[in-house]
Amino acid sequence: MLRFGTDGVRGDADTDLTPVLVSAFGAAAARVLAADTFLIGRDTRASGPRIEADLTAGFAAEGATVRSLGVASTPAIAFLAQRAGLPAAIVSASHNVWTDNGVKLIAADGRKLADDAEAAIEAALETAILELASHDSMTSGRVTQVAEISATELDAYVEHLLGALDGRTLAGLHIVVDCANGAASELAPRALRAAGARVDVLHAAPDGRNINEACGSTYPQELQAAVRAAGADLGLALDGDADRVVAVDEQGDLVDGDQLMVVTALDWHERGILRNDAIVVTVMSNLGLRRALGAAGVGIVETPVGDRNVTAAMAAQDLAIGGEQSGHIVFADLATTGDGVLTGLIVADLVARRGEPLSKLASVMTRLPQVLVNVRLAEGAAAAGAPAVQAAVSAVEAELGDRGRVMVRSSGTEPVVRVMVEAPTEAEANAAAETIRAALEA
Repeated sequence: MLRFGTDGVRGDADTDLTPVLVSAFGAAAARVLAADTFLIGRDTRASGPRIEADLTAGFAAEGATVRSLGVASTPAIAFLAQRAGLPAAIVSASHNVWTDNGVKLIAADGRKLADDAEAAIEAALETAILELASHDSMTSGRVTQVAEISATELDAYVEHLLGALDGRTLAGLHIVVDCANGAASELAPRALRAAGARVDVLHAAPDGRNINEACGSTYPQELQAAVRAAGADLGLALDGDADRVVAVDEQGDLVDGDQLMVVTALDWHERGILRNDAIVVTVMSNLGLRRALGAAGVGIVETPVGDRNVTAAMAAQDLAIGGEQSGHIVFADLATTGDGVLTGLIVADLVARRGEPLSKLASVMTRLPQVLVNVRLAEGAAAAGAPAVQAAVSAVEAELGDRGRVMVRSSGTEPVVRVMVEAPTEAEANAAAETIRAALEA
């Protein structure tokens, strides 16, 4: 049975997202959301067209009109959904391997669904499976097929992105962009060039199986080498659906989402435009972020992992910037979800406007060594709460004191327990993480 995680439903495309389950999921969503029309877009995975077709059948079985946008990034689909006032479905597994896929649902305001809506869809799913099995026809609604996102719609989205520059350009900047063979393989270079930058492009030839393959935001090594070799001003690495980005400075060093939030938040703070002088981060953000922002008088609001948690806190606290270390950053006045291309434009604009290299801007934050360990366990949540595990965590925390930090949590998208340790040295962080890993595996 499909269940919502931190970012929609996700799993192996063949074994978890079967035609019957996906169609029933679409029918359940259409019933709960009660919309006459849905937008659908997808990333570049080989399974995308099939899953889109199954999802479309489910929507149509409930009498909904379905408009396919073809291959489009998550933030572009969210933008178009908000612009049209229509709910949308995004067929994507984000940064996962090509054999995975998933479905994210976007409300008519361009934002992720609320918890109660997701719970209602899950509750309606089993009934939808039985009803679809008894139907003579899976399609009672109307399907409007659009081979790709239309030129007019893409133009509107690019103009929206460029609006973040307030009339400025990126003329004189040399940027290398890694598109992860994903949904923004055409869009990202186009937007950066429209902004005036000189652009080199990596991994923008999707074949259905190479999305995120040794490239993009989770594998930035080739981008780092390319920036050094080209003498570029910076590099940008997107993920498969382009809702996140990490950067590379002119020296080829990685600048992660925490550092990107710090440099943009401090810039906005200095310019007097950081609303309520605080940002939203998750529990996984580095201790170095907290220290850098605190020293400048910028507050933080901390949430559990997941962009939906971040955006909810941003709305509740009326804050303009929030995000995750992974590079999933939301600028609430400019977008309803994380947008890697938008973030890249804002960071590049900062470099151009300040006339300082990204390495200098990012140096305001000293990132503590952070070790992340994934422990694959069938009963992740139960194991994470076991007394022996809690005792190991307490012992590590006592040893580190205020010199570091420990976080143990069950993943919302995979059957793993994630262990994060920050410490003054990498050796200390590794040793502490292995202590907790051993307790989990025992």
